[in-house]
Amino acid sequence: MSITAISPTPGLSTCSHDQFTLSNRLSLVSLPFSRPNRTISLPGGANFIARTNVFVHFETTTLLHKPHRLAFSFSTRAADSTQPSAVSASPGKAVVTDDEFSLAKVSFGVIGLGVGVSLLSYGFGAYFNILPGSEWSAIMLTYGFPLAIIGMALKYAELKPVPCLTYLDAQKLRETCATPILKQVRDDVIRFRYGDEQHLDEALKRIFQYGLAGGIPRRSAPILQSIREEVTEDGKYCLVLVFEAKALTLSDFEKRQAKFASFFGPGITAEVGKGENDLYEVRLTSNTIPGASP
Repeated sequence: MSITAISPTPGLSTCSHDQFTLSNRLSLVSLPFSRPNRTISLPGGANFIARTNVFVHFETTTLLHKPHRLAFSFSTRAADSTQPSAVSASPGKAVVTDDEFSLAKVSFGVIGLGVGVSLLSYGFGAYFNILPGSEWSAIMLTYGFPLAIIGMALKYAELKPVPCLTYLDAQKLRETCATPILKQVRDDVIRFRYGDEQHLDEALKRIFQYGLAGGIPRRSAPILQSIREEVTEDGKYCLVLVFEAKALTLSDFEKRQAKFASFFGPGITAEVGKGENDLYEVRLTSNTIPGASP
């Protein structure tokens, strides 16, 4: 909340300033008034008694006798609840919006848990004659309980999809230039998975050799944050894997560049690079020439 002094406006009552003190608190001393007081409710339950001969001015602490109008201006600023996007698009490039419905975008844990809890709730209500359908209560309880348990188990083991940024020119090349493995990698990481510790867990295990000589500890394993489909400068399809690895350096990725190419090959070239903060990019570029069969 801010209190602002505004010059008098024709048709509005004015008031004069008697004394003003600015310290840790605001103190006002008013002169005798000739009009009834008016109580103004402020946020937080506080009340302010407006008098026609009271003026608030916080630009100076000296005594002022110029007529002013007492006005209140309230400014509110909502907290920014938006999180930074995991994938940032390049300016000037057309981005494909994925609005199509598919089962890959559906969480079976949420479905199982929702159906199971609904059946249990209605079954108990019907059993105690709170809701109609008491003759079906046993069936609803019989099926609702295991569905709820299965839903909770799936929700616990659920691995959410990673964000995918696809440029329009890359989408046009995907069917003709992307290798079957690159297509499979994309389809696997943009859908819900169950039971896996993280996306591409088997691939990262072989490439970084968790717990083996020359490898890294499993707790230092990179985590896939997002993927990006784009076209290289020479017109080839490229799938970019963006990893977060706080315990690793760029050299840890560079010395395994050949392993990335071997595991996700054949027919691709792998390049690694450093992104912002602790992010690293692995660029898997298809060697298929546009217009030819993959």
